[in-house]
Amino acid sequence: MEPGPPLPATTQGPESLLEQAYADAVEKVDDADHSRAHILEAAYEQFCRMGIQRSTMEDVARRAGVSRITVYRRFATKDALVEQVVRREFRRYFDRFLLDIERAESVADRVVLGFVSSLRAIRGNPLIGGLIDTEPDLAVLSMINDGGRTLAVVRQFVSGQLHREQRAGTVSRDLDTDIVAEMMVRISASFFAIPSELVDLDDDEQLAALARRFLVPMLDPGAP
Repeated sequence: MEPGPPLPATTQGPESLLEQAYADAVEKVDDADHSRAHILEAAYEQFCRMGIQRSTMEDVARRAGVSRITVYRRFATKDALVEQVVRREFRRYFDRFLLDIERAESVADRVVLGFVSSLRAIRGNPLIGGLIDTEPDLAVLSMINDGGRTLAVVRQFVSGQLHREQRAGTVSRDLDTDIVAEMMVRISASFFAIPSELVDLDDDEQLAALARRFLVPMLDPGAP
């Protein structure tokens, strides 16, 4: 995949694309505009194949089998189209995360599956993972130069899952869910930002073992 611009997850108005995707996943919002969804899918395929910078609105229209005017009716600019494609991929990440943890039988298993699922979903995504691989500095800068908003959104998502565990009685009411979520998210984000010589991020078993050793103990508020 060709290099592209930094992820626009925190550049759109008062509410970032990541925040919008998070809200869509929690509220289970579906795109009722099938033509728009078709164009987004075509744009995703085009960007994955040729890169964002090398792709034009005409390329997307051709791949979607529609006129250029049709694309512009749905998305006024290429930047607007790119933003919505990225938003959709983040939505897919949240959906995949929720689906993966449903398979777990215990809260510890859900933490492990959530950690592995997060790394796999981002790194394995041809668009977002591709940008991290080809433009790591830009991708990382988009996360750390936004006043912490990107990490805060993901932390809110994880904290919400931990609150559900508290209501279900699977973790202690004394657990500081916000702090635990913050630590879990920062650990995950560090693997995206800084390559590891010790941890193979493509080895799910190794990632699961890491999560059981270091993340699961965070669920015990009395642990040293």
